[in-house]
Amino acid sequence: VMQCSASLDVLFLLDGSYSIGKGSFERSKHFAGKLCDALDIHPDRVRVGMVQFSSTPHLEFPLDLYLTKQEVKERIKRIVFRGGSTETGRALKYILRKGFPGGRNSSVPEVLIIISDGKSQGSTTMPAMQVKGRHITVFAVGIKFPSRWEELHMLASEPTEQHVLFAGDADDAANGLYSTLAGSVCSTTAPGCKVESHPCERRTLETVKELAGNHVCWKGSKEPNAVHASLCPFYRWKRVLIKHPSRCFRTVCPDPCDSQPCQNGGSCVPEGLDKYHCLCPVGYGGDIHCAPKLSLECSADLLFLMDSSAGVTLEGFLRYKAFLKRFLQAVMGQDSPMNVGVAQYNNNVRIPIEVGQHKDAFSLMRSIDALNFSGGGTLTGRALQYIAQHGFRSTPVFADVRDDLPRVVVLLTDTKSQDSVAEAAKYARDQDLFLIGVGSSFMRAELAEVTGNPKQTIVYSDPQDLFNRIPELQRRICSVDNPEGCQAQSLDLVFALDASAGVGLENFLRLRDFVRSSFLHFSINRDVTQIALVVYGSKAHTVFALDTHTSNSALLQAIDQVPFLGDSASAGNALLHIYGDVMTVQKGARPGVNKAVVVLTNGGGVEDAAAPAQQLRDDDILVFVVVIGDAQGDTLLRVAGSPNYLFHISSYQDLQRYQDLIIERICEEAKSPVNLCKPNPCMNQGVCILGPGSYRCECHGWEGPHCESRVVRGDSPRSLVLPPHSHAQRSSSGLQHFSRAPRHAKRH
Repeated sequence: VMQCSASLDVLFLLDGSYSIGKGSFERSKHFAGKLCDALDIHPDRVRVGMVQFSSTPHLEFPLDLYLTKQEVKERIKRIVFRGGSTETGRALKYILRKGFPGGRNSSVPEVLIIISDGKSQGSTTMPAMQVKGRHITVFAVGIKFPSRWEELHMLASEPTEQHVLFAGDADDAANGLYSTLAGSVCSTTAPGCKVESHPCERRTLETVKELAGNHVCWKGSKEPNAVHASLCPFYRWKRVLIKHPSRCFRTVCPDPCDSQPCQNGGSCVPEGLDKYHCLCPVGYGGDIHCAPKLSLECSADLLFLMDSSAGVTLEGFLRYKAFLKRFLQAVMGQDSPMNVGVAQYNNNVRIPIEVGQHKDAFSLMRSIDALNFSGGGTLTGRALQYIAQHGFRSTPVFADVRDDLPRVVVLLTDTKSQDSVAEAAKYARDQDLFLIGVGSSFMRAELAEVTGNPKQTIVYSDPQDLFNRIPELQRRICSVDNPEGCQAQSLDLVFALDASAGVGLENFLRLRDFVRSSFLHFSINRDVTQIALVVYGSKAHTVFALDTHTSNSALLQAIDQVPFLGDSASAGNALLHIYGDVMTVQKGARPGVNKAVVVLTNGGGVEDAAAPAQQLRDDDILVFVVVIGDAQGDTLLRVAGSPNYLFHISSYQDLQRYQDLIIERICEEAKSPVNLCKPNPCMNQGVCILGPGSYRCECHGWEGPHCESRVVRGDSPRSLVLPPHSHAQRSSSGLQHFSRAPRHAKRH
């Protein structure tokens, strides 16, 4: 919004002396790039040039060479530190002698921006006066901690408060530059904005001498052969940050979020002066102001079983109530097909809200507000037994009418049960109750025992994360009569197996069996799902590529040949191998198809994997991490990128129980729209160009649909438009035809 848009020549004078140093010089370059954001760089408006000075001035680029903001900022990044003494006066004389290199002479206003620490080794007074005498507006910017603010004030134009800036806060200084220019050469400030003066400070890092103490010393005397004992002071030097009060002039604009337009806890994000968008909490977003989403899209009798024991605490119980209200507000409409009830338990069980008792959301919310914390013991097994017998007492209107809606129980607990849950949970499931368990991560094992299936357990990492699980709970409730699968989903999937000594041969064979049984969840062929397998130790090996096998039976036979490596583990090398040599067009990857990598590991050797995993995500390739054992830490989370993509399984024996959950999560997440050019399907540095529902490869020195063939005999490069899900293949007659698509190109 705040851009100086006028005919203006701006020349940066960048201090590249040894007193600045390489580190502060890089900060100066970053700062200069930030100041460019306040300038409307265009051939007919603002032009920018740069001179670096130290012992002698050096022209980095004239004003007429780079005419867009992106070109100028890219060129600034490439400037190299030169070093030398700080001859600011000589640099100013260079400007007096040469003028603004590539400038438009005196036909447009000229602005000189000096970025320095103010430690000039020569006189700057006279050349500074002469520069300003030529009607050049001079800004002096203090970098590092300038020890001579007075020199910067002397260099700057009047009033100095508006022309001396501090590079410590680049955004603030860019505002200061714009605010000063807006009052003179630039077009007027944006409507509603105004320049205001406010107190600020300049900071200096100075070396001061302070008394550290006294020590006994011996001093001579006028008397012959005599000395006197005395106390002598000793001093030490220390660097002190000194603040000098000043005044700053900054442009202040109205915030479109001041009216708090976002409802239901949404966060307002301004876009310019008069636009905004709302970041809505999970479960909201029915309109731009975070109205509730009013559809559960399924019918069921739903009973929430809330732990109200002392282990949950009053705070936890109130959190459950808030979660319950947030969930129901998000998913229940006025014509909701849900019959909802709420039960509480500790040592005993009671049902304060019967299933179907309330037909409208408002009265249901009031009843939830009236629920009280009980305290006492935690008998989850007893509660499940009671709910199975008394939780759903619907009375049909006619004797021959039966309520055929699925019956769903959502258990909310954060405390280990003091009685056995296994038999009671099995009894409830035998009564055709669909059990869903919601609790913190340490409750995972008990919740899986209650539900009988890890897919039906929902765990959260911290109290706030509970509210992020609303969509997952919504899906679980609606999956009771609509099991989700992956059979008809287009997907390029790579399994990466840790075959290191840390896993061991016996556990490696369990991982292999897990992958073999996972194949049965997918329909393997060129048009639907393709699967590749990589094993890794210190190096990675492709067992088979994405396009090697085109049927489930072929995959099942091939996986028996997977080797155990038995050396050290490097998950980073495995992901780099997948990025560069598996998810490529040459190895069968298809443009327009979702892509995912599943890493199965004991958690060892993942220290180098975060950066390669991010590379994959940057190319829209999902990374799932399945960790077996007690390995923890932020590194695993950085590799997965999100808790939703990280699975902790306590032992290899439990791996098979979690298969449905892992496969379902992969299928859920791998449904987002894909960019046909991301990652680049064009080989040999070809450029991918998107079209409506298609892409083409712009080749240079190569030809073919993906620039795969070198041009011979002077043939001109060609590009071919490809629809999504297609790749060119050669038939026996040598003609090209198109079939389901690769997506990735080998990277160079």
